[in-house]
Amino acid sequence: MTADAASAPAGTADATGPEASRGPRARGATAYLRYVAGKLAGAAVSLFAVLVTSFFLFRLIPGDPVKFMTGGRQVSAEQLANYREQFGLDLPLWQQFTDSCGKALTGDLGTSYQFNAPVSDKITEALPNTLLLTGTAFVIYTLLGIVLGTRSAWRHGRIGDRLNTGLALTLYSVPSFWLGLLLIVTLSVGAGPLPGLFPTGGMESGGEEGLAYVLDVAHHLVLPVVTLVAVEYGQTLLVTRSALLDEMGSDYLTTARAKGLRDDLVRRRHAVPNALLPTVTLILINLGRTVAGVILVETVFSWPGLGGLFYQALSVPDLPLVQGLFFVFAAAVIVMNTVADLIYPLLDPRVGR
Repeated sequence: MTADAASAPAGTADATGPEASRGPRARGATAYLRYVAGKLAGAAVSLFAVLVTSFFLFRLIPGDPVKFMTGGRQVSAEQLANYREQFGLDLPLWQQFTDSCGKALTGDLGTSYQFNAPVSDKITEALPNTLLLTGTAFVIYTLLGIVLGTRSAWRHGRIGDRLNTGLALTLYSVPSFWLGLLLIVTLSVGAGPLPGLFPTGGMESGGEEGLAYVLDVAHHLVLPVVTLVAVEYGQTLLVTRSALLDEMGSDYLTTARAKGLRDDLVRRRHAVPNALLPTVTLILINLGRTVAGVILVETVFSWPGLGGLFYQALSVPDLPLVQGLFFVFAAAVIVMNTVADLIYPLLDPRVGR
């Protein structure tokens, strides 16, 4: 027995044994679990804050939903009281809040005043239309932003980079509703010698079936998708460009070039995969926003999605429908933000350790 072994405390594991190799991995797993627990707890707190905010915020909107439900007819005070009792508006505010929170925990978002239908049913009915619009735009502007951002960074300082960056910054700062109205005036109504090429709004013309229906929906989809892509692709382009510029001076790229790899292979195999970490986070956040849709764009183009439904509910005000939509919008963003936080340490081990 050596002197070092004799001086070691009883029960201490051998530093060269298998436990030593598993120790750092186990510690890393424990650190990641603590990281996950912290992120999930933060998401739960955020969702509760959204629930509280949505309840009190929309009760500041002027207007009486009970009078809207009567359609402007002359009704007695007793009838108004019956309406308030039916929808729980006669209860104290604190009791309305606790009832709303309790139902939300079970998935019950209440009953819409104007449609007299469960809020969850109205959301489920409009959700596919929103996902069709925002999902199509999401795929296009994400791919466009990554490709153009990569090319701009790799050709940093050249005329193409300046044009791409300048156009992206300009379109990113343009209000989406203004651009949508401009496209309607020029490409739907027609301006001067330009005829109207696309519908002014809606999702379909009606009366079409089969392939003709698909083509009709695609025809209505063009202008709102172009509006969203034009406004949104610049963010992905700028993030991708900035991340790739940070990687271009790294030693591993110099080593790859020294080994004789072509510049195109250095970019595709080495630089771009490492530079896409911030872009992955942005993609997941934007993916959450596809559920929320874009309220102004859907309103401008009369698209029958969640955004248009939210605008319609605000005009009443239809409090359960507004609260339910606001909660779904915020929850989608919070959930995808949390997913991004949980995935990022798997892509970059330095995070969450």
